[in-house]
Amino acid sequence: MSKSWQSTLRLPKSRFPNRPQPHEREQYLKRCTDEFYQWQAANRPADNEFLLHDGPPYANGKLHAGHALNKILKDMINRVKVQQGRRVKYIPGWDCHGLPIELKAVGAAEGKLMSPGDIRKAARRLASKTVLAQMKSFKSYAVMADWENRWTTMDKEYEIKQLRLFQKMARQGLIYRKHKPVYWSPSSATALAEAELEYNEAHVSHSAWVRFPIVDGWQEVIPGLEGADEGSNLYAVIWTTTPWTLPSNQAIAVRDDMTYSVVRFAGDEGLHLVSIPEGSTGADLPEISEVLGKVQGSELMKLRYLNPLIDKEGVFAPEGRPIIHAPFVRDDSGTGLVHCAPGHGFDDYLACEALGITALSPPVDNEGLFTAEAYPRDPEKLKGISVLEGGSEAVIDLLSKQNEGYILKLKLYKHKYPYDWRTKKPIIIRATAQWFADVGSIKEQALAALEEVHFIPETGKNRLEAFVKGRSEWCISRQRAWGVPIPALYDANGNAVMTDESIDHIISVVRERGIDAWWNDDPEEPAWLPESLRERAAEFSRGKDTMDVWFDSGSSWTQTDKQADVYLEGTDQHRGWFQSSLLTRVAAMAAQDSQGMPSTTNTLGLSPFKTLITHGFTLDKDGKKMSKSLGNIISANQIMDGSLISEPQQPGQPQRKKNRGPEALGPDALRLWIASSDYTGDVILGKPVLRTIHQVLLKYRTIIKMFTGSMQPDARTAPLTAADHIALIQLKDVMQEVGKYYDNYEFNKAQAALNRWVVNDVSAFYLEILKDRLYCGDSGGVLEPVFNGLLRMLAPVTPLLVEEAWECRPQWMKDDASLVHPLQQLYDAPLIDPSRLTYDEKSIRESMPAIMSAHAAIKAASERARSGKVLGSSLQCSVVLVHHSEGSLSILERFAAELDAMFVVSAVDIVRAKEGETPKEVEEAEWKYSEPFEVDGKMHTAYVLPPRQHKCPRCWRYVAPVEDELCGRCEGVVEARAGEAAGEV
Repeated sequence: MSKSWQSTLRLPKSRFPNRPQPHEREQYLKRCTDEFYQWQAANRPADNEFLLHDGPPYANGKLHAGHALNKILKDMINRVKVQQGRRVKYIPGWDCHGLPIELKAVGAAEGKLMSPGDIRKAARRLASKTVLAQMKSFKSYAVMADWENRWTTMDKEYEIKQLRLFQKMARQGLIYRKHKPVYWSPSSATALAEAELEYNEAHVSHSAWVRFPIVDGWQEVIPGLEGADEGSNLYAVIWTTTPWTLPSNQAIAVRDDMTYSVVRFAGDEGLHLVSIPEGSTGADLPEISEVLGKVQGSELMKLRYLNPLIDKEGVFAPEGRPIIHAPFVRDDSGTGLVHCAPGHGFDDYLACEALGITALSPPVDNEGLFTAEAYPRDPEKLKGISVLEGGSEAVIDLLSKQNEGYILKLKLYKHKYPYDWRTKKPIIIRATAQWFADVGSIKEQALAALEEVHFIPETGKNRLEAFVKGRSEWCISRQRAWGVPIPALYDANGNAVMTDESIDHIISVVRERGIDAWWNDDPEEPAWLPESLRERAAEFSRGKDTMDVWFDSGSSWTQTDKQADVYLEGTDQHRGWFQSSLLTRVAAMAAQDSQGMPSTTNTLGLSPFKTLITHGFTLDKDGKKMSKSLGNIISANQIMDGSLISEPQQPGQPQRKKNRGPEALGPDALRLWIASSDYTGDVILGKPVLRTIHQVLLKYRTIIKMFTGSMQPDARTAPLTAADHIALIQLKDVMQEVGKYYDNYEFNKAQAALNRWVVNDVSAFYLEILKDRLYCGDSGGVLEPVFNGLLRMLAPVTPLLVEEAWECRPQWMKDDASLVHPLQQLYDAPLIDPSRLTYDEKSIRESMPAIMSAHAAIKAASERARSGKVLGSSLQCSVVLVHHSEGSLSILERFAAELDAMFVVSAVDIVRAKEGETPKEVEEAEWKYSEPFEVDGKMHTAYVLPPRQHKCPRCWRYVAPVEDELCGRCEGVVEARAGEAAGEV
């Protein structure tokens, strides 16, 4: 093209860069986050509020990609709701108490002895610093929120609300103290809730078959054993994977309806009681040499036995210990006789409690070490040995060395075992005095409340219900310094005093002095005692137990006065925050019936959430869960700065500038990865995924650059073509589809629909059609509505890109005060004045299948012509559409004048021919390529032929009457623009 003709074209001119400019990012970030949140809070109606309640992240350490997944999902939901006209209320929070922060604070002291007050001071300082660092990271992800009013679980007002909630539950009788088995973490030296456990499938224990001697007189219960010698000893054989619990044995459990056998074992003296189910060989038992007889379990309950570790010395009653019935006994594993240590087992505790056998404090201390009481005959023998590291071996050794040889068989046993999810070390079950919340009495109300909740995905309901159904008690006390104290006073005998009056008084002192004073004040400080106890001040002390951090975070619903529209967290929170939030709210708000019992008839609004959304974990490219030990953790910054997918610097290449590489696409890349993923399952993150995401983002930038450089004010008054109408319909359809997915929080489906539209409808269809008109014609079309629609769809996902695109819009759009920022527009606001439409939507929709079918056929034939090296640009051809039945292509004939532009060719004719005939102009063509296509069930043929006229040197269409001269359209445009230029001069 000669320079003179090029100067008459309207080629795209845009300030929008090919890559984001890091030095401009801060201004865009501030506009689309802080300023936008403030704008919507002031401009969306107060009576249409949307509340997404934040599940508080733990203020301990740096963030990773999983944190970004969570926070950005919340942000996208909030932005969708603003587009729908809602006023969003999103106040972020942080979980700040608990063991990890305490341990880190103590570790920083490098062995220096710290008082509880010192620990609390250091932990608060650490948590406060971490909150600010995490908040800065969250902001860098383009998350909008009311950051200034953020809350933490260590805020004074939060702690007071939590204590009020505790008081209300105590007033309803839902809080109590009891000496019973709890999960105990020796590595943390505290009780744990079930939600704080994880299970190691590869844990190995020392399993042992142990025999306990039956007290003399058993012959009367089991008479007439054939082959039994007079004076034979009888033993009850148990199998255990925790031999270290044997010093705490208080009973043996059988099942009264099971049949037991009296057997001899090869190589062992005496007779032994075991269960051998019908059809079983007893292969797991020591080798059986003889079966002497049978006895019913109900008969065995008349016998007594001795614990050889203790009873030989007469410490226990000389008549021996009981054999009891327990429904949990099975005949398909072990021996059918179960060793019961009510101080170390939940089932054991319940079975023994029913018979008045108490869970004595087991001989194991807070660190999981045996105390002197573990082996009374030689108190130093077991004392100080860790029950988890050597305890079982030590007990086995003692039982093996005694004269009778009480160990029959040993075997290593790999099985699932609970671990402390913070320290990653095994836990034990240990009876201690702890505080509990009564979950059982409110369970039915909690389950009924879930019936009103919308779950995404639906499987979340079954998961949460299962956790609630499986609980009866919640151990809420912890033996740590960093937390909210359980407001209990203790008398000189260690009995707890907790009344409504005492809790109320303690809360008033906390409000006056701060919660740290509970630890820092003198132990005999009378100010903490209510008036009724002041006269006996010397008899009382303050308890040092703190509340479970799940009670802390589960109390966060008290931060708002309404039910949240959405809770959104990872799937692990079904057993954690979701459950603790539900249970505390139901406990505090549940109605009672006329007898004072919890009522399940009115559960409306009892759940803290209307919709519960859960997402999966982030996995590496190989599908492995990210962990520090595997070294596969990916930070959000690696995604934003492009370092994860950047190729290594090659020797001899110019040094790259930091954060200015071609892949540094900022938070939009991070957000687009999340929006493109099905978050309801685990989410893959790695180089292959991110390279695809970056390509999509670059595609968006290319199209936006085209839009911002090509939109002209003339287009607002130019007549609309059929192609323009098709583009508007395609835009309307995709916006409705994307909007539906947004409303259902299905961002990956919305992203897929948006990308299909961008690639197929915008890039491959409309922009290809429009280029000639934009550059060479009247600059008409509907680019502005399509541009605005694209930005509305992108607004929840890539707000920085939208902000940048809006900043780079043409000056004439900036001068138009009536235009509303795309972040502020209602999603369903009109994109074009309907009075400008020249075709009715119905007729265009009826025509679109035929147009698209013919378009695809022409494209296919053109590609073969290019392969045949007879065609370069599609403008170098003419097209003949042949139909063989009357009126079958009339739907295309109505647009005959626009078909050449619509198909990006130089001419289109529609010709009717008889079946099997080829039109003359096709037969006589120098070359031809054809492709069949279907319209309304009838087959037609598209022929691609050589052009009929000459190439216009300005628009390159083959429509000029004479070679090297302008076509009629270009001649008129050039003259008009020359006249405009002269008028301007």
